[in-house]
Amino acid sequence: MAQSIEQRVARAAEEALKDHGYVAPVDVLVGMGWLQPMHRDRWRQGRIPYLELVVQAGLGKVSTAMRALPRWAHEQGLQPSKTDYIARTRGRKTLRFSASGSPSIEQAYRTHWVSPNLSAAKRARVQEQASQPPDLVVVSPLKDWTCTACGGQGGLLLMEDDGPLCMRCADLDHLTYLPAGDTALTRRARKASGLSAVVVRFSRSRRRYERQGVLVEEQALVDAEASCLADAEARTRRRARDEERRREADSQLADRMGGEISRLLPGCPPQRAAAIAAHTAARGSGRVGRTAAGQRLDQKALELAAVASIRHQDTDYDALLMAGIPREEARERVAEKVGEVLDHWRRS
Repeated sequence: MAQSIEQRVARAAEEALKDHGYVAPVDVLVGMGWLQPMHRDRWRQGRIPYLELVVQAGLGKVSTAMRALPRWAHEQGLQPSKTDYIARTRGRKTLRFSASGSPSIEQAYRTHWVSPNLSAAKRARVQEQASQPPDLVVVSPLKDWTCTACGGQGGLLLMEDDGPLCMRCADLDHLTYLPAGDTALTRRARKASGLSAVVVRFSRSRRRYERQGVLVEEQALVDAEASCLADAEARTRRRARDEERRREADSQLADRMGGEISRLLPGCPPQRAAAIAAHTAARGSGRVGRTAAGQRLDQKALELAAVASIRHQDTDYDALLMAGIPREEARERVAEKVGEVLDHWRRS
């Protein structure tokens, strides 16, 4: 039976609350499938006049959802917190949510609902992070392009409402490029720079934009380099301590995951459960174990990790890929075998 709008709002809000301790109307629209993340990001970049323009639902349904969210939040004892939304543009203009621009509707969209279980310090950090203007983003393009202001080109562009701008027309040509790689240097240079921008480039293989570096004021970079040289030894020792803490945290996470996998799938051999946990919990892997759901030992996330292991180790899935079979077709071919092994692990 189809869920009501109120039920869908509650489900999306619950997921957002579990994930980051607060619920924003934008989170709910994304969770309900009415707002595509790509459209949300374009709106945050100031490239869409108002959010409701790209929400894939009628205004009546959206209004119903926006009324349902505060009711649900009050029932959960959540606390309202107004949050500013600033565009990712040079002018840092205030973003607009609704077609009408009504102050009451705009405020409803800007209200985040925060868990009372968060400490005062954590609530302050959440509020600060949510209110912080997003980075100004400059693109390193893959294809030829033309500046909409001067008709020229260049190695970098800034997208604005009318199209791409070169660095000179975007008034960013005085900034210096700092490649990614040195976290401390980048952080200090950006902090010291009155104007900065993140440089991204689209990865065809991963189908997403990836960070390449930053643009900062030259004097800010000079000052940051001097600061980093002055305390290089202390930062080296701190990195070593931090790395040890991360290894310990990762080991504990893998142990907890392994135990939970064995509980959920009692037929899975203990060594196999431990191997699945270690694989999916690997830091920087991007696997399900590193997601918020995986780290809170969500059943679905851990079963997805088990399915991935079964697919690679207990079927001929890898051989099918090597033979040139498309990934989705290969998954369909081994789905029955994967289901059999998973059912056996569940029953035993």
